[in-house]
Amino acid sequence: MADNRPSDTTEICEEILRTEKQYNLDHEILRSENVIIDRLLGRRIELIDAYSELHHKLGAQPHALKIFLGALLSTAAIWSPEKIMESRDGRQRLEAVNALVAEKASELAALLREREALHNDSGFAGNTHYHVCRVIEDAARENYLFKSWVRDDLRALRGRFDLKYWPRIHHFMDALALDADNAELEATDPITAAATTGLRASRADFFKALFAAIEENSTAMHGFIPTGLKLTDGTLASLANCALDLGPDDLVDSGYVKRFRQRERNSAQVRNADIAP
Repeated sequence: MADNRPSDTTEICEEILRTEKQYNLDHEILRSENVIIDRLLGRRIELIDAYSELHHKLGAQPHALKIFLGALLSTAAIWSPEKIMESRDGRQRLEAVNALVAEKASELAALLREREALHNDSGFAGNTHYHVCRVIEDAARENYLFKSWVRDDLRALRGRFDLKYWPRIHHFMDALALDADNAELEATDPITAAATTGLRASRADFFKALFAAIEENSTAMHGFIPTGLKLTDGTLASLANCALDLGPDDLVDSGYVKRFRQRERNSAQVRNADIAP
């Protein structure tokens, strides 16, 4: 019978971490995850109970313990409170950039219309672009694949259909302005979505990201972590404290995690009620 004393389960988990670190070093990858590994190894006393529970619940499942620890490492490396704040700032900046694109594209469309009118009415012309195909060719002049595979066919189309069949250049600016103005930002993956759903940044964002990472690696998603894995509040608190290297004044405890989970359950109930027929 396997001996599951704390020292043994701690050694099993730490051996997984040491093996992962050595692999990263050998391949010169994931330095940020190695930082997290060093934190966990350096705070082993705080993790004895957590490792015992992890091994008890995942040790018999092929690859599950390794995948769980990997999810913890990647979440702490990518979705630390500082990184989550950067992501939130990036979202705000993207919203601002889209607004500027809409504004500037509309301004450019108006200028292009004015230039076209002046070409037609002023008696002067500037030998500037008037056909969108010419713009495409100029924009792609350094693109070897375009010149090899697309340019001749595009020229044939331009010769086959005269100007009235093509959108004017200012129409493209109109389309870009409308596209930017109507943009609705969405997270590109479930973990980003989970980590940035709150109205303001907090330590809860890390737990949201961790739970999303666990779900993404669950058997329901063709992963190895048992679907519906339930870890105690104390284990989750210890893992977060050590992975994020929280100091004595910033530690989270089991009560914090319990309250967080209750808020998440309440939010889920509200969402389900909103979509119920």
